[in-house]
Amino acid sequence: MKNLQRVILILLLFSLSIVMLYFGKGFLVPLVLSAVLAMLLTKVCRRLEAFKIQRGLAAFISVLLFVTALAVLVFLLGWQLTSFADNLAELKQRMLEVVETFRDWLHENMGIDRKQQQNITSSQGNSSAGAGDMLMRFATGTLSIAVDMVLVIVYIFLLLLYRGRIKNFILMLVNTEYREKATLILQKSSAVAQQYLEGLSKMIVMLWIMYGIGFSILGVENALLFAVLCGILEIVPFVGNLAGTSFTILAVAAQGGDSKTIIGVIAVYMLVQFIQTYVLEPLVVGSQVRINPLFTIIALVAGELLWGIAGMVLAIPLVGVMRIVFDHIPHLKPYAYLIGADQKKRKHFLAKTTRK
Repeated sequence: MKNLQRVILILLLFSLSIVMLYFGKGFLVPLVLSAVLAMLLTKVCRRLEAFKIQRGLAAFISVLLFVTALAVLVFLLGWQLTSFADNLAELKQRMLEVVETFRDWLHENMGIDRKQQQNITSSQGNSSAGAGDMLMRFATGTLSIAVDMVLVIVYIFLLLLYRGRIKNFILMLVNTEYREKATLILQKSSAVAQQYLEGLSKMIVMLWIMYGIGFSILGVENALLFAVLCGILEIVPFVGNLAGTSFTILAVAAQGGDSKTIIGVIAVYMLVQFIQTYVLEPLVVGSQVRINPLFTIIALVAGELLWGIAGMVLAIPLVGVMRIVFDHIPHLKPYAYLIGADQKKRKHFLAKTTRK
């Protein structure tokens, strides 16, 4: 009976948490994103404090370094997008040619003539009627993103500044006999999130280099733009890199690339994926999070449903932290076992080739 009551309470708590996460999206997303990024910058802040720099100044310098790196990335993307926009008219013309070819194929193979196709497209409604609304939504969305970015930067600074007070607050909520375990949970959670984010950041930079070299050798226009895109989308496991490569293939086809170039892009993708799986992930990222593939996909889908793209980005580190918390609480250990993966020492490809 007690076990049944415990299960019911856990399910009620889970349901209540889902409701709070959904309706608190506007408040929670910037705060949680800031907390995750603050974990990444904690090591930088501690190193600065080791040089007798006051915590406030160390936090400010850490945030300044982060903003500078972000500004450099935005500049590179803007530079490439400007070059991409210069060829937009030509790209649009080629896309129209592809559409015309597709319409001819529909007429010849499916029996749908041009008039029927025109009726189908016109039944979707007049797109120009909602142009003003679309422009307003775009402007509102851009302003919202700008406000959230400023809020995230402020949150990161304050979380770095008051991280000691926040830690002590959490420990004060725990009974004295459990504070040692609570301290261990906080340390492991912070370490896992930090190591995962550091490894992911390093791997994204390496993916930029590899994709950039591969696309440049193939002669892909705006190779740097597509390389950065494929690398950044790696923050969404399984889906991100495939989506980035698919977009690159479509862009190359629209730019008039021949079949050899398209096959070359696919070959670059497969080669980079091989290097990423057998070299970069074991060496750089490791297996700190240890979530099995089933719950990785479930976390991504649930994160997208609750918080959109931000939820997909934050899903993996958050579930990794949850697994650590569950693993140290006796009543929740079964859930840690369910979402976790077996801890196996995964040897990377270099170790396999050099092993005698």
